Amino acid sequence: MQDALWSLLIGTLLITMVLTGTILARLLLSGAMIYLCAGFALGPEWFGLITLDPLRHADVLEHVAGAALLISLFTVGLRMGVPLLDRRWIVPLRLAFVSMAITVGLVALAGVWGLRMPIGAAVLLGGILAPTDPVLASGIRTERGADPDRLRFSLAGEGSLNDGTAFPFVMLGLGLLGLHELGSANLRWVLIDLLWGTAGGLLIGAALGALIGRLVVYLRTRHRQAVGLDEFLALGLIAIAYGVAQLCLASGFLAVFAAGLALQRVEEQPSKGSASLGTSKEVHGHTYKALAAHSHHASAAMTRAVHGFNVQLEKLAELTLVLLIGAILAYTEPSALSWWFIPLFLVVLRPLAVTAGMIGGSSSLYQLAMISWFGIRGVGSVFYLMYAIRQGITSALAKQLTTITLITIVASIVVHGACRAPADETLGLSIA
Repeated sequence: MQDALWSLLIGTLLITMVLTGTILARLLLSGAMIYLCAGFALGPEWFGLITLDPLRHADVLEHVAGAALLISLFTVGLRMGVPLLDRRWIVPLRLAFVSMAITVGLVALAGVWGLRMPIGAAVLLGGILAPTDPVLASGIRTERGADPDRLRFSLAGEGSLNDGTAFPFVMLGLGLLGLHELGSANLRWVLIDLLWGTAGGLLIGAALGALIGRLVVYLRTRHRQAVGLDEFLALGLIAIAYGVAQLCLASGFLAVFAAGLALQRVEEQPSKGSASLGTSKEVHGHTYKALAAHSHHASAAMTRAVHGFNVQLEKLAELTLVLLIGAILAYTEPSALSWWFIPLFLVVLRPLAVTAGMIGGSSSLYQLAMISWFGIRGVGSVFYLMYAIRQGITSALAKQLTTITLITIVASIVVHGACRAPADETLGLSIA
C-alpha cells in the first residue's frame, strides 16, 4: 500500500509541475517551493513516508546530496562555453575564493559573538553555509555558448566552484573541534586541504575530461566505434573524476566541474579531405549517428547529447533533494534558533562578502546588488552538514547546526524563488 501511495504522490507531483510550470512562474513560485511543501507533507508531520532523522541517517542524506551536487556541477561545466583563460572567469573566481572565504569569516564572527558557539563550531557553520548552490540556482543559469550573459555566468561559476572551495573551511572547523588532523601550525590543512585539494581537483578533472573526450571523439571519427550510450559517458566521467580526485586527496566536486568544462572544450578532429555538413542549423536534418561519427561534428554532437541527458537528471536530483529537505524539517528545533541570524546572513553578510571580494573590479553597483542577493543556499550546505555529523560532532551541536542550516535553506528557497521570475525578465535586458 505504501509503495502505491508513493507512486501516486510522486507521479502526481511530476505531472503537475509539467502542466503548471508557466502558471507557477506568474505566481512567483518555483518548483523547489512546491517540492519543499510536498516533502514536508511526506515527512513525519503528515504522511510519515519519509522518516530520515538527520542525526541517525546522515550517511544516506550525505550520499544523496553528494550525488545531486555531482550531477549539477558536471551539467554546469558542460554549459559554460567560455575558454578557461578568458577574463570573464575573474568574477566567478573572486566570488568563489575571496568572497566565500570572507563569508566564512563573517559567519564565524556571528557564530562566536551572537550564537555563543566555540570557534571551531562557528568556523564549521561558516563552511556549511558559505557555498551557493548550483542545483537550486538552475533557474538562473548561464546559457550555452561562447558569449553568455555576464551576470548569469558569474552566478553559475560561483555556485559551481565554491562547493569545492568550501571544503577546506569545513575541515578547518572540524580540526578546531579535534575531529580532523590540521598538522603542526596548521601546515597539513594549508598544503593538503586548501592548496592541493583545490588545485588538484581542478587539474585532475580537466585532464580526465579532456583525455576521455578526445578518446571518444577519436574512436568515433576514425573507427566508427563508441557511438551512442552518451548517458553512460556522462555518468562514467563523473564517477571517474570524483573517484580519482578523492583517492588523491583532492576535491571531487571541483574535479567533476572541471571535467564537464574540459569535455565541452574538446575540439573537433577533422579528417583530411573531409568537409563540414554545414552550420549548426543545417546539420539538424542529419541523424545522430551521422553527426556523432563525423569528424567535423562529433565533439559537438557528443557534448549536446551528454548535456541533454544531464539536464533531465539534474531536475530529478533537485526534486529528490528538496523533497528530503522538506521532510527532515520535522527534525529541526526552531525554538532554539536565533531568528535574527537568517536575515543577517542573507541580507547583510552575503552582500558584505561579495562587495569586499569584488573591490577593484569592474562590476557595476547593479551587478553587485544582483550577485549579492542571488546567493542561493541548498544542497551543498546539506552535504557538508551531513558530512560534519558523520565525523562525530556532538549531538547538541548537530541539532543546532541542522536547525540553522535547514531553516536558512528554506528561507533561501522561498525568498530567492519568489525573485527568480522577475529576475529572469530583467537580467538579460540589464546585463550584457
